[in-house]
Amino acid sequence: MRPWMSIAPLALAALTASCASSPRSSTAAPQIEMPAEAKRPCGLHTLPPSPSASDLEIAYVQRGVQLLACDAARRLAVETHDAEHELKAELRSRRR
Repeated sequence: MRPWMSIAPLALAALTASCASSPRSSTAAPQIEMPAEAKRPCGLHTLPPSPSASDLEIAYVQRGVQLLACDAARRLAVETHDAEHELKAELRSRRR
């Protein structure tokens, strides 16, 4: 048996113990909470079983409003995502 084979488990135990007792440094970048509006699914107005002309007009306007709201929520999610990535990049550049 080689001499280093009997020393290796002791060295491994010492390294593990020293890492476990050292204080943890926070390497995680700050995370931005995704707004609830961005998490909510988009809804679309549906027509009744036998729609009238006024039902069609109401649905047209209602869907337009819902599409605008959905696009705003999507934009909010993208902005939040981009802001989080900018924070991570800034943190990485500070560490260098």
